[in-house]
This record gives sequence, C-alpha cells and structure tokens, in this order.
Amino acid sequence: MATATTHGARDHARAQGGSRTGSMPVVPATDWPDAAPGTPVWAETVAGGNYTHRVLARGTELRLTDLTGDACAHLLLYADGRPWERLNTADTVKVQWNAYLGAGRLLLSDQGRVLASVTADSSGRHDALCGTSTLRRNTARYGDGTPQSASPAGRELLKLAALKNGLEPRDLPPSLSFFQGVRIGEDGTAEFTGSAGAGASVTLRAEQDLTVLLANVPHPLDPRPAYTSTPLEVLAWSARPTAPGDALWDATPEGRRAFLNTLDFLTARGLA
Repeated sequence: MATATTHGARDHARAQGGSRTGSMPVVPATDWPDAAPGTPVWAETVAGGNYTHRVLARGTELRLTDLTGDACAHLLLYADGRPWERLNTADTVKVQWNAYLGAGRLLLSDQGRVLASVTADSSGRHDALCGTSTLRRNTARYGDGTPQSASPAGRELLKLAALKNGLEPRDLPPSLSFFQGVRIGEDGTAEFTGSAGAGASVTLRAEQDLTVLLANVPHPLDPRPAYTSTPLEVLAWSARPTAPGDALWDATPEGRRAFLNTLDFLTARGLA
C-alpha cells in the first residue's frame, strides 16, 4: 500500500487496526489470550531494550514472566499521587534482615510502609543491590546507551517512563531487578548468577495505589559482551490487598509493623 500521500498513509495506518505484534500492550487487557486469576487490567509483552509503565489500584496483582530466559525487569514503585513515597531498596533490605528477594518479601518505602508484597516466585534470581544500567556504563560497554539506540540503558528508559507520569529524573531512586540474580560472596564481592531459565515468574501485590515503572534491559553485571535482553510478559489482574489474618501479614514482626503502618495511614485518609 502506497504511503507517499496523506490518504495513502491514512489507509495504511487504518489497515493495521486489530493486528498484533510479539511485543505490545493488549487493549483492552481482557482480550489477553491466556487465563488470569482475576479480571485482567494490564496485559503487555515488553521487548528487550524497552520499557512500560502503569498506575495500579491497591490490591492488584502483577505477574512478570521471563518468557525465553534473558529478560531482566528493573522495577520502580511510587505511591500514586504521592511520588515522594517511593520504593526504598535500602529499607527493603535492612528492615527485613535479608538482601535477597523472593516470595514473602515486602517492597518498602522510606516511610516504613508496604508498597507491594511478593506473593509468588519461581525464579529466585533477583537483585536488590546493584540497580540498573546507566548511559555512561552502556556507552562504555556497547558503544551507546541512549533510549533510541540498540543498547539503551535502564536509567534512560526509566526516565522516559517517569516523565510520562509527571516525574523527573531526580525522582528516580535505585531500582530492583527481577530474573537476573546476584549473590554476595564472603569477601563482599557481587557474583552474577544469571537467569533461572525460560518461563520463570514473580508475582507482586499492590498494597497501595501504585505508579509502576519497568525497564527490560540487561543487568549491569551481566558479563556477556553482547547486549542480551529478551521479552518480558506483564500481566496484572484485580484482586485484594493483604489483610490482618493473612499469613503474609504475620510472617515476621517487621512485616507486621510495616503492614500496620500502611493500614494506619490509609485508614486516616479514608482509603481502607
């Protein structure tokens, strides 16, 4: 179809209606071909070297899946409408006495409140210590790190996601990484442990209304010389937040206190 004229370009564009590619959002999410435990509210496949973002309601469950074994999801969370309350990786690690993410861990803000909880994990290969890649690092390693290049840096993509949600580069704290693991040795060095393989997934539950930013790029410690990043599946569905009496609520004294802080705050605002 000729696109040299305005009419031709319009006809070509309209002809694409209803078509799908391997990496794109599905709108509406209820058209997602795979079953979800609840009503889908976000369904997307994020290509390697790309990013996405969404606002999710409290109680929503979000499942990330490494489809072919080389995805790496770099995650930032913000209390929606209150961007000063955001994911704090240092508090997430130190409050729970554990540097490694997995089922039962909580993702905390610096207000002592829970932003999200990890409800399921079949990967076990994550990182709360190293953050994402930067423009300078990717330029040194791959020759370029700008968002439009073949090797975009995670921080550059998260900047774009942030801007689309009224946030600025200064609003970007250190991120968490899912599906590419790091372990700390006895001598304090960080060892890259790589992927658990194709099909691994992790499920998060939003414990407040959240702004979610995601970049799917290689981990900064990935030793492979080539920029290697494969599709990430994102699926979210309506559910309910963790409540008193749930096993996760009382799993640890630190976690219970964080949940109580969250409930107290939300109740005072008429949100719980």
